[in-house]
Amino acid sequence: MRIICLLLAVIIFSCNQNKPVKQAYQWPGTTPPVAEKKDHETGMHGDKRNDEYYWMGDFFREGPDSDKVVEYLNAENAYTDTMMAGTAKFQEALFSEMKARIKEKDESVPVFSNGYWYYTRSEEGEQYFKYCRKKGTLEAPEEILLDIDRMAEGHSYYSAVGFNVSPDNKLLAYGVDTVSRRQYTLHIKNLETGEHFADEIYPASGGSEWGNDNKTLFYTATNPKTLLSEKIKRHTLGTDPKKDAVVYHEKDKSNYIGVGKTKSDKYIVIASSATMSSEYLILDADKPEGQFEVFQPRMKDVLYDVDHQGDKFLIVTNKDALNFRLMETPLHATGVENWQEVIPNRPDVLLEGIDVFKDHLVITERKNGLLQLCIRNVHTLAEHYVDFGEPAYTAFAGSNPEYSSPNLRYIYTSLTTPSSVYDYDMESREKQLKKRQEVVGGYDPEAYVTERLYATVRDGVKVPISVVYKKGTPKSAETPLLLYAYGSYGNSMDAAFSSTRLSLLNRGFIYALAHIRGGQEMGRQWYEDGKMFKKKNTFNDFIDCAEYLIRENYTSQAHLFAEGGSAGGLLMGAISNMRPDLWRGIIADVPFVDVVTTMLDESIPLTTNEFDEWGNPKNKDSYDYMKSYSPYDNVGRQAYPNMLITTGLHDSQVQYFEPAKWVARLRTHKTDDNVLLLKTNMEAGHGGASGRFDYLKEIALQFAFMFALEGITE
Repeated sequence: MRIICLLLAVIIFSCNQNKPVKQAYQWPGTTPPVAEKKDHETGMHGDKRNDEYYWMGDFFREGPDSDKVVEYLNAENAYTDTMMAGTAKFQEALFSEMKARIKEKDESVPVFSNGYWYYTRSEEGEQYFKYCRKKGTLEAPEEILLDIDRMAEGHSYYSAVGFNVSPDNKLLAYGVDTVSRRQYTLHIKNLETGEHFADEIYPASGGSEWGNDNKTLFYTATNPKTLLSEKIKRHTLGTDPKKDAVVYHEKDKSNYIGVGKTKSDKYIVIASSATMSSEYLILDADKPEGQFEVFQPRMKDVLYDVDHQGDKFLIVTNKDALNFRLMETPLHATGVENWQEVIPNRPDVLLEGIDVFKDHLVITERKNGLLQLCIRNVHTLAEHYVDFGEPAYTAFAGSNPEYSSPNLRYIYTSLTTPSSVYDYDMESREKQLKKRQEVVGGYDPEAYVTERLYATVRDGVKVPISVVYKKGTPKSAETPLLLYAYGSYGNSMDAAFSSTRLSLLNRGFIYALAHIRGGQEMGRQWYEDGKMFKKKNTFNDFIDCAEYLIRENYTSQAHLFAEGGSAGGLLMGAISNMRPDLWRGIIADVPFVDVVTTMLDESIPLTTNEFDEWGNPKNKDSYDYMKSYSPYDNVGRQAYPNMLITTGLHDSQVQYFEPAKWVARLRTHKTDDNVLLLKTNMEAGHGGASGRFDYLKEIALQFAFMFALEGITE
């Protein structure tokens, strides 16, 4: 989430209107930093590309210009601070306003697992939380397993993840990252004595899984350079981690791997998955020293996922099923030739996944862009759906570790309904609201309006748009609107509540979420039509959604803003090149914008995992296509909108130098006087600040950027 730049007392004009836009904020006449150019020739297939800012990657590469990189990023930060100095008090007010809506002393809904109730709680004024449990009943004495508030002291960034209690409830494994590089150190704590074992394991993914002997721990070891998850290792408590046995080594660099357990706790499972194919290995959890066996060897263009129920395994797969189907197979005959269909492929329903219980099966489906929870009794095969009752919402299964439970814990939220935790009796169909996110200071959902729109885009496809605004906000050419989207990896952007968003809505903004192709909102084909050689559909959909909102008089080009992050930042880069006239301002958060250079460099973290998403530029057709839309390669001599671009120095997913290079090139090419700002978090990575309040400062900067352009001063 994040920022902007340029000239003293300038009245900024809309690209398509003669009428000047109101402006209360005066941009200082400050000269932006100029990045040094150094020729660096890249490219292949007979094509030559000059990457004049390639040297900016030297902090990552530990090259000769490392100090110069930090100096440049600090100069950009200082420039942004100067340009936004007039909004400093407003940013403080926005931060305080958003922070005041968060209940500081709070507690999660307890989850029952293996005889204990587990929960987290936060204290007033504290940035982090405490991980706790109570034995048997909620009236039992509290055990504080980890006090993250104390553990994080002295660290500018702190992330603790992967809390994993041994089957006998005596040991806790967890991962810690203090850099924001998503390289974790695994720690093991004795919950009876409170002491930590000397067995510290680094580098790891953060997650782990216990064998049923309470002394064997399986974990994912990562490559410290590429950050690829390459090996699954087996650690025995009290031994030297350097001697841990490798039980699985993934040789295909396009695959992600991980280790977990079936819901029944009967099997340890290793998963290896790329964009288009997957493979599982299983091991009896009672025999952790045994050998993992392949469930079904990977098949070309076939994804499958596995869980255990009773006398069979359940498999969700896209084999001969575009929208996936559910299969089952005997415990000792797991090859594909033994799979039997339980739920067929349906052209209008995407089967997203299952949650297995002893007597029930919860099936997560997506139809018409909305999530559904189907409950099936495994004995009678009777089915029913949980009723939600709003036009745009998000609903999904929550934490349900108890295999024998008759209750489903699920989460529900919408653009106007705060996150709500329900317990649902799968037999009686009675639901109980356990907790709804409290918006401190009061919040009335009836004061806001949600709409579900459909924009017909240039190739005739109807793209859903979820919209929310405060009652009384006019739909007019003078109304500011923020359009957000992602559109990659099959990740669906569902309508969800945000208390920080109220600061936009209460000041007259409309918020719109475009469910563009590249996600999976409308089924698997929706994703297939927004990746590889169809990637430009993602960009065209977003532009066409924006033009639809203008035609329908929700806003105008003079008041239209766009935002996206990571791969959504690629979207922002593409639309800024393709239709720079359409936007009043663009916010690009940790944007993936130098597609060709990144995908050519297999030493960069995650590159090889994503060849099936973007293509492998070693192939000429992929190289040519990605170069045709790559934002960095297509920066031109033209006017660009006001832009705020953010990054993190330690970002492991989109390296900081991509947005830094992009900004440097934009500065030398753009022909306008609009502001261009780069803000680098020098202490964090892809997800920004780690504390539960510090990230609000980044949002306050974003909002202040848009408010300044709209003449909103309070």
